[in-house]
Amino acid sequence: MLSVRDLRVAYGSIEAVKGVSLDVCEGEIVTLIGANGAGKSTLLRALAGLQRPAAGTIHFRHQAVEGLPAHTMVARGLTLVPEGRRVFANLSVLENLEVGAYLRTAQHAVQQSLEEMFILFPRLRERRKQAAGTLSGGEQQMLAMARGLMSLPALLLLDEPSMGLSPILVREVFALIKRINETGTTILLVEQNAHMALSIAHRGYVIETGRIVLSGRAADLAANPEVQRAYLGTEET
Repeated sequence: MLSVRDLRVAYGSIEAVKGVSLDVCEGEIVTLIGANGAGKSTLLRALAGLQRPAAGTIHFRHQAVEGLPAHTMVARGLTLVPEGRRVFANLSVLENLEVGAYLRTAQHAVQQSLEEMFILFPRLRERRKQAAGTLSGGEQQMLAMARGLMSLPALLLLDEPSMGLSPILVREVFALIKRINETGTTILLVEQNAHMALSIAHRGYVIETGRIVLSGRAADLAANPEVQRAYLGTEET
């Protein structure tokens, strides 16, 4: 579904992504793990059309898309749920969800999607008239994911969905990510919580200072001594 080759992304003279290549196949959860500042969020922004690559290619559904703007990427079926949730604080939960469907014209289908979101995220139904800025961090993360799903993405990019959440909420959010994938949405997950990310992913990539240094099946990466020492807080026994 997604094929990235030798992608380079720079902020002025500073190169944040240095020749990254990766693939995401239909139906997968693929995770990208790495330390703060490794280039994970920059890579997602480039894939989503929010940051123009300096070089390299991005093919989505067998079409070259590098350099296309974000609204075009959403229309083609690729949606980013950004780091930090970025909900519209002064809008209600319902209005935030409707914003997610702004490219869709069939209102009956939008209403059906709203009902599906309220089934997947029951707390959002309870708070549908509440201002999004008054929700808890976990509820805002659920709203951000539901808003992204309202655009009917084939590929959902998730940027640090567990950031700032309690351990109980982290488990809940990751269970929801797995459910979203099981309903047919392919996911590329950027996450600092490597343990949780690798526990639900099919495959993974490790990025360090803008370069992919390891890749493979998620279970194999979780068992890799280097990954354990650097990202899982464990030592080889």
